[in-house]
Amino acid sequence: MTPDAYARARAAAPRAMQPAWKSQAVQLGFALMAVAALAGMAIDLDLRGAAFVAGLSKLARLASTMVPPSDGGDLARIVRALAETFAMAFAGTVIAAVVALIPGIVGAKTVVAQPALHFGFRRMLDMFRGVPALVWALIFVAAFGLGPFGGVLALALADIPSLAKLYAEAIENCDDRPMEGLRASGARPLAVLRLGLLPQVAPIMASQTLFFLESNFRHAAVLGIVGAGGIGFELEERIRIYAFDEMAFIVILYVICVAVLDTVSQRVRARLA
Repeated sequence: MTPDAYARARAAAPRAMQPAWKSQAVQLGFALMAVAALAGMAIDLDLRGAAFVAGLSKLARLASTMVPPSDGGDLARIVRALAETFAMAFAGTVIAAVVALIPGIVGAKTVVAQPALHFGFRRMLDMFRGVPALVWALIFVAAFGLGPFGGVLALALADIPSLAKLYAEAIENCDDRPMEGLRASGARPLAVLRLGLLPQVAPIMASQTLFFLESNFRHAAVLGIVGAGGIGFELEERIRIYAFDEMAFIVILYVICVAVLDTVSQRVRARLA
């Protein structure tokens, strides 16, 4: 290497290393900002070690009152509330699945190819997806009174936009060749949908609907706490009167029911896959 080439190489080395140092500095800056944000959130939320220790001592006393779990002589009432919770979840899921079919088909790019309409429809679904089932339950309990009716409507309205989005994505991922063959043979649009599209998306939609049934059975307990009926109402009543042994019995029974439902649903979804 000539002296001139060597000098140029030495002069260029720091410039070559500079982007790497800049990248590391940026990463360090983002890390410090994240730590500062986390510290600020902890201070704002009053996350103190002393409060955690005091809460643990209270939690230990609470847990001691849960043993042994007891049904309090209300086993039939608890089982009936569990059945009501499952009925709420089932009815809400079925209503949502049926109603979501049309917006799911319309929301697919392969069905509505106009970008502006597709964008606007999807954003409308996203807007409704932002409202949780608990908020719908509070609204419907205030409108229709206490009971499972408001819970069913809340679960259905919370699920419709989410299921419609999933249905639309399933339709978009379908193979177009069967439908093109049916169109080429002169089949009507409804026949194309029934024979070319439905056999492809039905197993996927059924699997997604079963997954929402599992989720709704868990969410229905929370809705009951705000007056929408079901096992949540029984839990709220026991907590209010400090009957934590009965609360523990209800929670254990509820967890068993959720586990059984999840197992059955997973096996059914595995067969549909």
